[in-house]
Amino acid sequence: MKKVPDFFGSMVFNDTVMQSRLPKDTYRALKKAIAQGTHLELDVANIVANAMKDWAIEKGATHFTHWFQPMTGITAEKHDSFIAPDRDGRIIMEFSGKELVRGEPDASSFPSGGLRATFEARGYTIWDTSSYAFIKDGTLYIPTAFCSYSGEALDKKTPLLRSMEAINKQALRIIRLFGNTSVKRVTTTVGAEQEYFLIDKEVYLKRPDLVYTGRTLFGARPPKGQEMEDHYFVSLKPRVSAFMRELEEELWKLGVLAKTKHNEVAPAQHELAPIFTTVNIATDHNQLTMELMKSVANRHGLACLLHEKPFAGVNGSGKHINWSICTDKGTNLLEPGETPHENMQFLLFLTAVIKAVDEYQDLLRVSVANAGNDHRLGANEAPPAIVSMFLGDELTEILEAIETGTVYHGKQKNQMEIGATVLPRFPKDITDRNRTSPFAFTGNKFEFRMLGSAFSIAGPNIVLNTIVAEVLREFADTLENAEDFNDDLAALIKKTIGEHKRIIFNGNNYSEQWVREAEKRGLSNLKNTVEALPAFVAQKSIDVFTRHNVLTETEIRSRYEILLENYCKTLRIEALTMVDMVKKEIIPACISYQNELLQLLRGKKSCGDYDFCLEQHYLERISKLSACLLKNLDALENAVLKTKDESDALTQAGFYRDHVLGAMSELRLVVDELETIVPKKYWPLPTYSEMLYSVY
Repeated sequence: MKKVPDFFGSMVFNDTVMQSRLPKDTYRALKKAIAQGTHLELDVANIVANAMKDWAIEKGATHFTHWFQPMTGITAEKHDSFIAPDRDGRIIMEFSGKELVRGEPDASSFPSGGLRATFEARGYTIWDTSSYAFIKDGTLYIPTAFCSYSGEALDKKTPLLRSMEAINKQALRIIRLFGNTSVKRVTTTVGAEQEYFLIDKEVYLKRPDLVYTGRTLFGARPPKGQEMEDHYFVSLKPRVSAFMRELEEELWKLGVLAKTKHNEVAPAQHELAPIFTTVNIATDHNQLTMELMKSVANRHGLACLLHEKPFAGVNGSGKHINWSICTDKGTNLLEPGETPHENMQFLLFLTAVIKAVDEYQDLLRVSVANAGNDHRLGANEAPPAIVSMFLGDELTEILEAIETGTVYHGKQKNQMEIGATVLPRFPKDITDRNRTSPFAFTGNKFEFRMLGSAFSIAGPNIVLNTIVAEVLREFADTLENAEDFNDDLAALIKKTIGEHKRIIFNGNNYSEQWVREAEKRGLSNLKNTVEALPAFVAQKSIDVFTRHNVLTETEIRSRYEILLENYCKTLRIEALTMVDMVKKEIIPACISYQNELLQLLRGKKSCGDYDFCLEQHYLERISKLSACLLKNLDALENAVLKTKDESDALTQAGFYRDHVLGAMSELRLVVDELETIVPKKYWPLPTYSEMLYSVY
């Protein structure tokens, strides 16, 4: 039996390894560069690189790669070996400080949103010293940022690191006002709960829609879905358990704090949740988790589906990020303490988040917008597209007392009474949880529940860090000039609550009443990606990103173009896949079945007085559906062709939403009905029943 403490982090060039392998002066210089975000001198980099290379070779590595996160939503890597020719014709193993610190991948083949012309190929990867290098599949992975030759960020890591600097700077200003001079750094921490589906690989490979798009474009509902509520938290099936066990071990080797695993609500759906860590490391770890889920699943004869909505009619997959603000002394700035109504520092940071979410709700909505998540948000399986906050009864009552100037006496914790004397008693939580809320306070952190499962968590965290930094800046500007700090602090908190309480909602976010109430409050309801994306390039968004040096206006507009392009390309691929499947698989199946029915019908008629109403009924029905199929197929093909008439990116995206998606839905209705009447021997695609219940 392998002991987890013995191999946890064994494939990571972490602080313990660095201390043991680096000279003391080099180690101190590296730690100083990491802590202060300063430049790493080449002589120091050379020593670090050599130690890293020796360690990696001892672990079986032969190559190294700069591992980065371009605007594709996935990671990228180019592998170089350690080998170098020696004078005697042999080889030596080399790795320089220059190779460690900087790489030069071709930047022309990654999405740039117009930042780079096709012929402008040079790009740079720069070592993110705050994220540990690690070994995977015989290669030393070096986490890096990625930028163009002219310095613009072409990735998700660079603006994330900038946003961390922004919130650190502004949070320190606030902390100093409370007399704390010992804290040197403030950062945000995140734990990303990852939902996913597992289906049999052989079944997966027989579904072109899953292979090309990640979701099923056709599929009639099975006789049994999730209505019995008998999958959530039930015992793990042997193949699933074996997969999870290997996945955990691989993640633990890489220092990923995988903590919780269980079955989710839908059949074949599962979840893995880690312990929180610093936001940039959490981002790296989540990317690693998604990559390993797919590779480990493959080794077990399974396919891991990370699409937000792989199956219609059953729960989609989300990714909840648990976001908080912490100091380098281990203090959680969103920890209420025993007396939250008296904890003024907590109340100030809490109201800063409230104001940020209210003022920049559209920007938060943009951070979770894509074609896949449009199928999930607002479907009573995930939060609605309306951004709101859940605080719970206690905090809401505290804020109401502050706003109205009344005295809050606190809530007494009661013992939980279950009624069975053999069961131990325990204190009952003062506040319940709310799974329908998009942004819920859960004790000492906020759970942002709107992300889709395939998302990089970088985008939402960039937004959260930046908008909270902006409000903290405003608060610091006010309080640093206060005549009476305590009075002005109390007045600021009270004023902020009164102006931004509209964003707080503790009820059922799925209800139609909330939709109407949200509209009365003036909250946005951006129902899809096309509606949401213009908020990204609104002047208000540009101002907040540029003020804190998180994104330049050029970088913002390039990302806007990338997001629009990605939306259009996603729907185009889905539409063309639909067309291809109908022509090559669905129509031949229908023709074969019709041919069988015709032969039966002719046979009965030729043999005399036989009842042939059954054959006649199904022949007429499939003939009508086939005619409708052809009509809807033509409509979809024509809709796709017409997208070329739209030159403006936003207009084209709107056409895809309004016309192509509609044509796809109409075509799917016919195909799904055909699936219910065409015999299994003719139907070419694995059904929902086969996919959702194929793993034991």
